[in-house]
Amino acid sequence: MENAIKEINADRSSGLSFEELHRNAYNMVVNKYGPRLYNGLKKTTEEHLRKVADSIEKLNGEAMLKQLEHEYERHKKSFSIIREILMHLDRSNAKQRQYKSTYELGLDSWRTRVVRRPAILSRMISTILEMIENERNGEISDVMLTRSIVVMLVDLGAEVYIKDFETPFLEATKNYYEREAASLIDTLNSPEYLQHAENRLKQEVDRVEAYLHKTTGPKLAEVVENRVVACHAHTLIDSSTGAIHIFENGNYEDLERMYRLFVKVKCIDCLKTAFSSYVKDLGVKIVDTAAGNLQDGADSLVCSLLDLRHKCDDMLTKGLNSDKSFSQALNNAFEFFVNKNPRSPEYISLFMDSKLRKGSKGGTEEEVEESLEHAIVLFRYLSEKDLFEKYYKQHLAKRLLNGKSSSDDLERSLLSKLKVECGYQFTSKLENMFNDIRTSREMMVEFKSWQEGEHGAHGAHEAQDRDQREAPSSSVDLSVQVLTTGAWPANGQSACNIPRNLVSCCEQFKEFYNTAHSGRKLAWQTNMGTAEIRATFGEKKHEISCSTHQMIVLMLLNDAESLTYREIAEHSGIPDAELKRVMQSMTIVKGKNVLKKTPDYTDSKDIAMDDAFSVNDSFSSKLFKVKIGTSAASRESDAGAIETREKVEEDRRPQIEAAVVRLMKSRKVLHHNDVIASVTQQLSNRFAPSPAAIKRRIESLIEREYLERDQNDRNLYRYIA
Repeated sequence: MENAIKEINADRSSGLSFEELHRNAYNMVVNKYGPRLYNGLKKTTEEHLRKVADSIEKLNGEAMLKQLEHEYERHKKSFSIIREILMHLDRSNAKQRQYKSTYELGLDSWRTRVVRRPAILSRMISTILEMIENERNGEISDVMLTRSIVVMLVDLGAEVYIKDFETPFLEATKNYYEREAASLIDTLNSPEYLQHAENRLKQEVDRVEAYLHKTTGPKLAEVVENRVVACHAHTLIDSSTGAIHIFENGNYEDLERMYRLFVKVKCIDCLKTAFSSYVKDLGVKIVDTAAGNLQDGADSLVCSLLDLRHKCDDMLTKGLNSDKSFSQALNNAFEFFVNKNPRSPEYISLFMDSKLRKGSKGGTEEEVEESLEHAIVLFRYLSEKDLFEKYYKQHLAKRLLNGKSSSDDLERSLLSKLKVECGYQFTSKLENMFNDIRTSREMMVEFKSWQEGEHGAHGAHEAQDRDQREAPSSSVDLSVQVLTTGAWPANGQSACNIPRNLVSCCEQFKEFYNTAHSGRKLAWQTNMGTAEIRATFGEKKHEISCSTHQMIVLMLLNDAESLTYREIAEHSGIPDAELKRVMQSMTIVKGKNVLKKTPDYTDSKDIAMDDAFSVNDSFSSKLFKVKIGTSAASRESDAGAIETREKVEEDRRPQIEAAVVRLMKSRKVLHHNDVIASVTQQLSNRFAPSPAAIKRRIESLIEREYLERDQNDRNLYRYIA
């Protein structure tokens, strides 16, 4: 039997048929000669493989690999036949579990006697690695031969594949890409290097599919990613052609590649930091530039920020896979520099005012709607939303009272957006302003009917008894807007003296209003009104559109040739600061100079108490209607901004106290730091209170016995029921 096995293993030259060999093997197993048969097979195989190994060892390079491949295929084929012949031996062995199956014996023998012979193993591995390196260098390589050898190693077991091949292969790969990366990082720019890195990674993926075991794929990718990308991440970002260059030029394909590779190597935080710094630097430049632009600060700031936001959004969607962490970094950056300029709330409100104002160049209604939608994005970043509300209320008041709002639908749409962002409490007073305007329109219709009806004859009788110098009340068209106290911007303007031409109409409206609303008190806010006057300058007639205060001054000069500033102030009752602005607007501004001043200091805006003013008979304009002092909302002066902020700070005090009391009422006992954190969070949708401001309000509540300190711990507060 041993002789027969030898002959089968030596290419089946035996004269015995397969059936006879199978029968002889079966008889030996049945007669309990199985161990003898197995040992004979083992001995014969080892002797044969020793000769095979000797022949392979004499060769080098690819020739050795080809011979190894050839002999392994013969060996597998031979043992497939032997396994069929010794089928009963394997079955008997499986029951008794005395030794390995015949096929496993063949693989063990090949592993031990051939592959792991030191001279063969070292040359085999070095040849395979050399062939792979040649392939990486673009040279032609026998891929099928490499695949056959790798398959053989896999067949021989995970230990052989991993220990004898995979480990040195990964080490060689590491060294190869370490050398290549060190060479290319200095010669290629960042986009070119990243493209090369991506190509290399794809090549290695194809290499795994072509002839490596799939378990090697993740290990190989990690080695290449680490050597090619991760080790040079900071260089790729910080170089002159790195991340900043890509951001500035909008190279979304390169940015997407950088993002994709950095995600793989877990270096995405480096890119995120670079992105955040880039946005912050640009934003700070925009804010600082706008701070120095007194004439066009609002449009300059908001438009530039919106352009930056649009650019960043494109980078997020086209290059950064809409990554949420990058979106958060973008939001943090915008929040930083938007609030860096203390006038940002005012500027954003001015931008909205310019879009909503009638006659503005905001574009179509759809374009204005889109601009306002973008402005709301900036509004979200404001930490002082209550300051924005203060300015927005002032600007909205001017639009509504002067009839300068371009569209009620746009106004309501923006109001709805603000309500979504900050809640009903934020917009309740703004909505009341709209309601007052609507109610006033309806009221004026009723007032006109009331004038023409019940009091029409009485008004005509009074007109006949007036002084001939006074125009009849019918020549005055009075339109009154009744504003709810508290809903509209507060002002400290004192009442001025209404011209006698208007007193009768005002008294009529007051009588009408008191008849319909008993118990209410009317206070005329002349500083918020407008007027239109028909005037004659020499032989030219014009219609003057002006503020109520400007109208009062013009009416005074209608009855006098000339008046000094002191006399105008005494007769009008207009506050000094406001009166000076009124006189300047009608004497200095070219094309609006309906008055002339004596003496005339052309280069000076100063007005002295003894300066005399008279109607400028030589005034002329190409337009029949001349607008004076009806300009749009403008940047508040520095002094005005300080005053507004002081008022806002004063309004914040009760809000902070209310938040502290609500918190302590529910918690009863709380530490100082917890109070600060909770109150800050409660008020964050309105403003960001400073810890010092909260502490001052806590001290005030303690003095008024709403709270008390713990006797043992001064930082522990207790609520006093």
